[in-house]
Amino acid sequence: MKLSELLSALPLKQTVGQDDPDVTGIVQDSRQVVGGSVFVAVPGFRVDGHTFIPEALKRGAAAIVAERPVEGDAGDQYSSAPRVIVPNARQALAFLSAALHGFPARRLKVVGVTGTDGKTTTSFLISSLLEAAGHSTGVIGTVDFKIGDRLWSNETGQSTPEAPAIQELLARMVAEGMDYAVIESTSHALVLDRVAACEYDAAVFTNLSAEHLDFHRDIDQYLRDKSRLFALLGESIDKGVPKTAVLNADDRSFAFLRQVAKGPVVSYGIDAAADFRAGDIKLSGKGTSFRLISPSGEVDLTTRLLAKYNVYNALAAIALASSLGVDMDAIRGCLAGFAGVPGRWERVDCGQPFDVFVDFAHTPAALEKSLSFLRSQTAGRVLLVFGCPGERDELKRPVMAAVASRLSEFFVITTDDPHHEDPQRILDQVEAGARQAGAIPGTHYERTIDRFEAIRLVLERARPGDAVLIAGRGHEKHIDYGSYKVACDDREVVEVTLWRTDAR
Repeated sequence: MKLSELLSALPLKQTVGQDDPDVTGIVQDSRQVVGGSVFVAVPGFRVDGHTFIPEALKRGAAAIVAERPVEGDAGDQYSSAPRVIVPNARQALAFLSAALHGFPARRLKVVGVTGTDGKTTTSFLISSLLEAAGHSTGVIGTVDFKIGDRLWSNETGQSTPEAPAIQELLARMVAEGMDYAVIESTSHALVLDRVAACEYDAAVFTNLSAEHLDFHRDIDQYLRDKSRLFALLGESIDKGVPKTAVLNADDRSFAFLRQVAKGPVVSYGIDAAADFRAGDIKLSGKGTSFRLISPSGEVDLTTRLLAKYNVYNALAAIALASSLGVDMDAIRGCLAGFAGVPGRWERVDCGQPFDVFVDFAHTPAALEKSLSFLRSQTAGRVLLVFGCPGERDELKRPVMAAVASRLSEFFVITTDDPHHEDPQRILDQVEAGARQAGAIPGTHYERTIDRFEAIRLVLERARPGDAVLIAGRGHEKHIDYGSYKVACDDREVVEVTLWRTDAR
């Protein structure tokens, strides 16, 4: 594609230079520049992409897109590549990436899922329900990427990847004949325009609780930032389906999002009046059953998913699928067979006389829901391993410990992706919450920066009839220490530890 053709996707721009080179890629990392690449200089939180313009030119960038001219960018010395000045480099990155791939979202029906917790399970359940009705789907999610029958791990480190990766994945979905794309759309992705040009047709909200407040400042701003997904419904092109918003009637977000949403609103819930409601809920350690009350009547449903919050996830997916024409027979069969998502309430069974679960619960609200469910299903004690990641949301650290102190008999505070922050400092802040809640070290909790040791400590304490929760990381395979990573899969660590001890 010629640069001039590509730039037609940007309404506001100023171009310096007469060349019109061929473009073969859009990148925001100067190390990825090859001949034919357009380098988009994105102002970041740690570094400013504008400082890497000279390097991009040295590597042969076909053009530079930036928010401002850069003094001494050595352009004349290394290249006559055109410079394009735009008001918003992140937004330009998204639209240029979409244009390079022929705006693939315009040839798919696109569902966005946002909320604090439950996005991954809800996204994959939506995909499964649509496929049960004969549609082909792709998913862009925290755990995995999916196109049709193919599934592979999301190794980007982001629940919602950067715009060039999103648009490339959407283009592959189009090339492979998918009907629908389901995108986990995080608040960061919405604020930072990673999902601009995704042309949403439906948007689903799971729930709202305090998370990422270091980024969003407060929970009200967090909600406003997430609400961008619903505003985007009014900006996407008409693809012959109503722009539908699926909202949780039991959640504090409901009244606000109902006003923001563009197009029809479909509600779901358990306690409040809603279009899709669950009653007669029966929870067990093996699965869940409930009666669905919907506009098409009432039906009894079963699922292998555990805990009450997964009833909400199921209701959200059912409400969305029903609005897209999936019939109740397909919904019943799919829900009964849905096995869940790796790292979400995964049971680890090596023959030990107590239950062990690995779960992604990494927010105070999610941890409270998980521990409360275990409390209700466990005759013995509830034991826990958890940590808090570095470089984000310090306010939640003592809150997580307060939840652990209240709902478990014993817990171990440990490492969870410290990034560049001192792991001991993180543990200090978590432990402060435990002490404030009255927990006594050595009696109610231990602390260790070694996650392997933390898992060993809690498994050695477990007795018949107890339940152990390894929380916070779920599907993740490495602990990120900033400049290096250490392989750590909680499920595998549990299995190895059980086989090395007499716990099995």
